[in-house]
Amino acid sequence: MMEEHTARAAVPFPLHSESPHISRRATAFNRLFAAFYAAAILTLFYYHLASLFYPASFTSFFVSVLLFISDVVLALFWAVTQTNRMIPLRRREFPGNLEQLLKKDSDFPALDVFICTADPYKEPPMNVVNTALSVMAYEYPTQKLSVYVSDDGGSALTLFAFIEAARFAGEWLPFCRRNGVVERNPDAFFASNKDSNSEKEKMKIMYEQMKMRVENALEKGKVEDEFINGEEERMGLDKWTKSFTPRNHPPIIQVLSESSNNKDMPNLIYVSREKNAASHHHFKAGALNALLRVSAVMTNAPIILTLDCDTYSNDPQTPSRVLCYFLDPKVATNLSYIQFPQRFHGLSKNDIYASEYKRLYLFNPVGMDGLLGPAYLGTGCFFARRSFFGGPSSFEAPELSNLHPNHVVETPIKCREVLDLACLVAGCEYETHTKWGSKLGFRYGSLVEDYFTGYLLQSEGWRSIFCNPDRVAFYGDAPMNLLDAVNQVKRWVIGLLEVTFSKYSPVTFGVRSIGLLMSLSYCHNLLWSFLFFPVSVYAFLPQLALINGVSIFPKVSSPWFVLYAFLCLGAYGQDLVEFLLDGNALKKWWNDQRIWSIRSLSSYLFASIEFSLKSLGVSGFGFNVTSKVVDQEQSKRYEQELFEFGASSPMFVPMAMAATINLVGFGGGVIGIWRSRGVWEELFGQMVVAGFVVANCWPLYEAMAFRKDGGKLPPKITFLSFFLALLLCSFAAFLF
Repeated sequence: MMEEHTARAAVPFPLHSESPHISRRATAFNRLFAAFYAAAILTLFYYHLASLFYPASFTSFFVSVLLFISDVVLALFWAVTQTNRMIPLRRREFPGNLEQLLKKDSDFPALDVFICTADPYKEPPMNVVNTALSVMAYEYPTQKLSVYVSDDGGSALTLFAFIEAARFAGEWLPFCRRNGVVERNPDAFFASNKDSNSEKEKMKIMYEQMKMRVENALEKGKVEDEFINGEEERMGLDKWTKSFTPRNHPPIIQVLSESSNNKDMPNLIYVSREKNAASHHHFKAGALNALLRVSAVMTNAPIILTLDCDTYSNDPQTPSRVLCYFLDPKVATNLSYIQFPQRFHGLSKNDIYASEYKRLYLFNPVGMDGLLGPAYLGTGCFFARRSFFGGPSSFEAPELSNLHPNHVVETPIKCREVLDLACLVAGCEYETHTKWGSKLGFRYGSLVEDYFTGYLLQSEGWRSIFCNPDRVAFYGDAPMNLLDAVNQVKRWVIGLLEVTFSKYSPVTFGVRSIGLLMSLSYCHNLLWSFLFFPVSVYAFLPQLALINGVSIFPKVSSPWFVLYAFLCLGAYGQDLVEFLLDGNALKKWWNDQRIWSIRSLSSYLFASIEFSLKSLGVSGFGFNVTSKVVDQEQSKRYEQELFEFGASSPMFVPMAMAATINLVGFGGGVIGIWRSRGVWEELFGQMVVAGFVVANCWPLYEAMAFRKDGGKLPPKITFLSFFLALLLCSFAAFLF
């Protein structure tokens, strides 16, 4: 077990190092700028309060209230962002030094890999297969490695895909080791390696044949008899009877390869937990807890890697980097998990949907690493199994001794006794009257089980580490249309709201358990949902006033205008500098801040509405799987960096309204200034805001008026947006 390794005396050679992520001079400048910026925010609040206490009219009072609330929310968002700029940390690992510590295969701690999938039609089985093959091919002792695939869709097609994968792996894994292959995802390897030889061509033919059989079965919706080899495969697939449905079926656990029978192959186990309509399954967190228990019964490795179905390994040496921390007794005592950044392959040149989430997946984790460590990001994360059973100094015992993190498994994984117990702990009623989801395992209570679990683990006394090596450790798929992108974020925001208004809110519980700075860092994500208000105000209010020739910002000659300019340019400038220093192009930053506005008017707004309705008992919400299926025409538009609006969705309406009103407002402002040249000084601030939004909304104007392809904005959405914009302008005319 891993405890035996970490109990050793401190190693006489370094396994890792840490240093400031930026120079001391840059850190000092950041802090000085933060002090000046905070003083400017307080000055702005004084300006707003003065306007509230001495309003010229009811309309001016109403406008001042909206602007004041908006600026308070934006100020809070800026403040919590600063916590991740206080102590940024850079780490480096020395995996070569492990050779002095791990001299033979038996010295390595065992590793269990969890891969989750839920729908073979939204998450193509071949994507999941490639992910599994990439980690099965790790440079790690095969008898110490086990890969568990959770199929929460309960699909025979997924099982068939992995039966095929296990057969192919018998050839693929030795091929990778013989040839020193680094890209061990077959799809990525064959796409990037154009050099040919007989062995590679033979391997490619085998892969294409496997892919054809899997995709043929997926197209037909069933596994043909001609593709079934042997009685064991038939018995496994025969479990899908007529009464079997994705939401109502018994547990199925199938051992597809066993390392004890083949020294070149790690264990590969297919798991589909029991489902029935009467039980709450807790979405992905429930699937992960089922894997946690099943793996405890079968292999019980002290280290666990969690992966999404589309997040494949890009570096076979990644486990060695992880061991540099888990085997160092100085840090391993209270180390719960090691998080790698999420990176994505196949992004458009300038990442039009800002799917890289630079702040969420890179900037914030680097900053949090200087405190208690990064949040759990849901994939590409290595856990110490022990951390799922209470705090470092407070152990929570599971209800079965076989689930204890120190339990030693000595029975072969295909033994009937082991499989029966694994099916028992994968039952949908097993968790009833237990601590699973509350004190044990991955935590329930939020759609963002990753954020919630990592946060509660740190609240119990654990810490985490951010590992960001030069070679990307994992690559995943990013949404390739706008609807999938905003729907994904909507689900996240609903989950974050569940945490915000729970007894574990970082605003209250977090301050006591993890300290002020760390709780503020977690609040960065929690404030997403509230951003819809200030973005909506600034997207509509100045422009509606502009249409009516009313000034709501200070004159250009006023010192207060300088304050507004400093706050605006300072916030955008600081964000831009971070992007450029990370090696990103200016256009990529522009797309990132554009999508931030779009999410505010779609994901954040609709998530807040949906959560409010759920809290009132009006409606419910579930876990919507983001589609990983790529349409050829859609893919072509994505490469051309054209926004994909093809599907009708109410989430497109607010952004289309904003595009319409800002264009009209900017045009009306130009006409008003031309007619009365003296008013430009009063309307200049609103013209800048409207012009900025108009520049951001160019993809919407294209989609509404110029494009003829299938990705344009649906006409009914355009018509509805125009109609609602007209109503809003009529109301504004009455108000102003």
